[in-house]
Amino acid sequence: MDDLTDYDTIVLAGGAARRLGGADKPSVAVGGRPLLDRVLAACPDAAITVVVGPRRPAARAVVHALEDPPGGGPLAALDAGLRYTTAPTVLVLSADLPFLTAATVQSLLEAATRTGGGSASHEGRASHEGHAPHEGHAPHDGRAPRDGAMLQDASGRDQPLVAAYRAEPLRRELARVRAEHGTLAGLPLRALMAGLLLERVPDATATASFDCDTWEDISAARARIREHGNVLDEWITAVKAELGIELDVDTAALLDLARDAAHGVARPAAPLTTFLIGYAAGQQGRDVQELTDRAAALANRWAAEGAADADATGAETKPAE
Repeated sequence: MDDLTDYDTIVLAGGAARRLGGADKPSVAVGGRPLLDRVLAACPDAAITVVVGPRRPAARAVVHALEDPPGGGPLAALDAGLRYTTAPTVLVLSADLPFLTAATVQSLLEAATRTGGGSASHEGRASHEGHAPHEGHAPHDGRAPRDGAMLQDASGRDQPLVAAYRAEPLRRELARVRAEHGTLAGLPLRALMAGLLLERVPDATATASFDCDTWEDISAARARIREHGNVLDEWITAVKAELGIELDVDTAALLDLARDAAHGVARPAAPLTTFLIGYAAGQQGRDVQELTDRAAALANRWAAEGAADADATGAETKPAE
């Protein structure tokens, strides 16, 4: 199987959400969809998806796991999730990323599974954090696979909970941390990161790493999806998720068709025409773009006939000179 599809996903969905007043953060809606479902939508082709935290509804089938002890922190949660995974690559995500995209996930998987020198080495990170490199970690020779790749936000901060890791070194380093500390509970992520060679992947969208820790963050995310440049795509995505359909929708083409139908036929023709496009695509399994083009051509012919009739009528009633 291709490396980019042979991966599992672990979504960390625990935590007390104290800055949200104890609300169940993964269930909080942004754009009409729970944050958890928005994250799951970015990795639909994972072989196994494990959600670590209290059991809650999800938009698709997932494996539920709980860290030991409950509320034991990210390393304990990661360890609990790994017990259910079998793929060579593991995508690790927090459950509060409203703007994570499939394209960002693809970039992380590509960076985690290719060989060659990365944008940052294990030794460089260890030096930055004031630690000596882990003695058991072989030096990187420019050909060996990385241990994974994590997103780096616009300010240059590493995002270890928006990352793709090779499963074997991830398990190895968790075992090392457990042996050194006697437990994983309550330990910070940096205890794990110090032993991994990771490539940094810049956040090309500048928003994929945006997480929702406070109600102010939630409000900002809700406001952003309603901005003029985002609202239609966000709405179409939400409707498709709600209806359980998978259709590629060219929003601009459908809007052009609706405009042509409204101007060339009648205003109510716009929503009815776009409805019929979707119905035909679903019933006949046909390409939405092809159907849109055909309906647009029909609307243009209809409008041309109307314009020709108007010209003819005008010529008939125009007084002779």
